[in-house]
Amino acid sequence: MIKLKRVCDAREPADGKRILVDRLWPRGVRKDSLSLTVWIKEAAPSESLRRWFGHDPEKWTEFQRRYFAELQRNPEAWRPILEAARKGTVTLLFGARDSQHNNGVALKSFLEKQKG
Repeated sequence: MIKLKRVCDAREPADGKRILVDRLWPRGVRKDSLSLTVWIKEAAPSESLRRWFGHDPEKWTEFQRRYFAELQRNPEAWRPILEAARKGTVTLLFGARDSQHNNGVALKSFLEKQKG
């Protein structure tokens, strides 16, 4: 199972493995406060795609298309997440304020399609 949470959301026992999927460390968050299992920067969008998107909801569809293409070219970045999700619960953590238009939401969608 794959879940999503903002980095500021409280940790819960049902979170399972907690994976930060942002390229940059979230602003204002202390490293010891996240209770991370792992930080997988490589699963985040490229710097240029992240900057282009800028969390603009009008670019969401095109962002997903471009991001999914990046993920297809770099399966070693996301396969560990998918393997962990097959064994138990994984919670993808993201720092964006917009909880509907961010790379965590897109990555979850991508991974669920890969699960088949």
